[in-house]
Amino acid sequence: MNPSPVAVEPVAAVPPRRPRRRPARADVLAIGAYALLGVLVCLNYWGDVQHRVSSHLPTDHSWFEWLFAHGAYSVRHLENPLFTARQNAPDGVNMMANTSLLGVTLPLAPLTLLLGPQVMYALYLGAALSATAATSYWMLSRHLVRSRAAAFVGGVFLGFAPGIVHHANGQPNFVSNFLLPLIVARVLRLGEPGRRLRNGVALGLLVAYQIFLNEEMLLLTALACLVIVVAYAVQRPRAARERAGTFLAALGVGGGLALLLTAYPLWFQFNGPQSYRGLQGGVFHNWGEDLMAFVTFARDTVAGDEAVEQTIGLTEQNTWFGWPLVLVALVALVLLVRRSLPARIVAVLVVVFTVAAIGPKVRFDGVETTVDGPWAYVPDDLPLVEMMMPTRLALVVAGAVGVLLALAWNALAGAGRPPVPRQRAGAATGTSPAAGPRRRWLRGIGYAAIVAALLPLFPRPLPAERIDPPPHFITAGGWRPYVPDGRTLVPVPIPSNVHGLPTLRWSALTGQEFPIPAGYFIGPNENGAGVFGAPNRPTSTLIYATMDANKVPAITAEHRRQAVDDLRFWKASVVVLGANPREAVLRDLMTALLGPPQRIDDVWLWDVRDRL
Repeated sequence: MNPSPVAVEPVAAVPPRRPRRRPARADVLAIGAYALLGVLVCLNYWGDVQHRVSSHLPTDHSWFEWLFAHGAYSVRHLENPLFTARQNAPDGVNMMANTSLLGVTLPLAPLTLLLGPQVMYALYLGAALSATAATSYWMLSRHLVRSRAAAFVGGVFLGFAPGIVHHANGQPNFVSNFLLPLIVARVLRLGEPGRRLRNGVALGLLVAYQIFLNEEMLLLTALACLVIVVAYAVQRPRAARERAGTFLAALGVGGGLALLLTAYPLWFQFNGPQSYRGLQGGVFHNWGEDLMAFVTFARDTVAGDEAVEQTIGLTEQNTWFGWPLVLVALVALVLLVRRSLPARIVAVLVVVFTVAAIGPKVRFDGVETTVDGPWAYVPDDLPLVEMMMPTRLALVVAGAVGVLLALAWNALAGAGRPPVPRQRAGAATGTSPAAGPRRRWLRGIGYAAIVAALLPLFPRPLPAERIDPPPHFITAGGWRPYVPDGRTLVPVPIPSNVHGLPTLRWSALTGQEFPIPAGYFIGPNENGAGVFGAPNRPTSTLIYATMDANKVPAITAEHRRQAVDDLRFWKASVVVLGANPREAVLRDLMTALLGPPQRIDDVWLWDVRDRL
């Protein structure tokens, strides 16, 4: 997607601005409906918000809870939010080089301190979905269509498209798209005469803030805007030439301001501590969209079926429109493309980004064919796109479809045409008295087709699963006498992107008051390439292998020496094991490595301060 209304026509063809006025009742009803949808999508979390995480991406869910805690910790302790040593101690984590959502977690820090990261996660997730729909509605109703119903339909899809709801399973950064409609609208008004400074400054501020929400979605939006502007210039060359100077000047103002505001954070992202260059092996480049995905119903819709994921569900569900919507969209394009410039631009977006989303090999119904896709010719280390997934380019297609739905509904309502003076039936118009009833009949069919295509995509509440709370020893502060400043608490298992989900939450739900080793993040390997999580040390590898086998291997003196070395590297103070499905075997392992533990409250504890 680009969930933004990517088909807004540049200033040469945008209807004149309407005078400012109070929001109409339709606006209030639309925003209220979007808010209710946001509540519905997150409903399963609210049943037990303190102890539920996403069933599909529980580790991502916990990571973003940790991010809300990070924002609160940074504000409370007046620390640099671009870096943290509370995870992956002692090396730390470059937060700008990860999906840190700082544009949200920092301003919401007071609420996080008051309500806790679990509540803030659920609140924000629903609010971000609703806000994206609302800003899309505003942009559509003010700049592209005159029918409020058309804008409402487009806003619903742009905020709650199947691909967006899919990402809501543990990835709120990909539903934080409420600035993108405003960015697109501002880009396409850069050619307004006499407003180059105002438009450029507004764009620069929006882009700068979006960098702290999701840089990848900003890049997709920029690519979509580039295609839109080029498509417009090809079709309206004279108007494009007349406004090119103003457009470029305003764009320079916006780009310069955004760069000025974000220069240090961006430098820190690529050159600061724990920064990296691309992902090892270009792992994302193989994630292309399956062609059958476009006509398949997404898992989290009322028509979705989880079983289909066993075939084509190997990538993210960024399109998954279902065949009715694909059929309606194709018919709408055929009918609108000849008379509507926005519809022609939508068509260009759909074609360009559908092809671009295919990946290095064409996939069809879960089978990788031998046909090369466009990404077969894209170098893995190409700057800016080195970490992109081809399938995510399909999110621009979802955005274009949302705009197309608004255009189609607007055309059915007759809101796109200037009013025709009243005249005697059949006179001067070349129509018969029966034309009115026939048009109403066809209009009803059109409305019914759009509604029928969207109803199967109505979102279901996101699936959630229960997770045990941290031990009382952790939440009640029993650890405090054991962890002095400058030392770490080592939870077992060591947090990682595969193991240790509960122990990562120990840090989040205690306000990050103690640092932990390793964790869930992207950081550099020994060659400077990005990898998921910290490089495994011998003891963490031994812990994970023991969990997988559910059996303690033969422990040697070398294992014990490595354990001491690792604990020294982590600056450990205590090693703590709480309730865990592998608790018995992990206790036996750590006892073989470190000796008998103490039973303190509801945890097993190894005090290693005197050994290091």
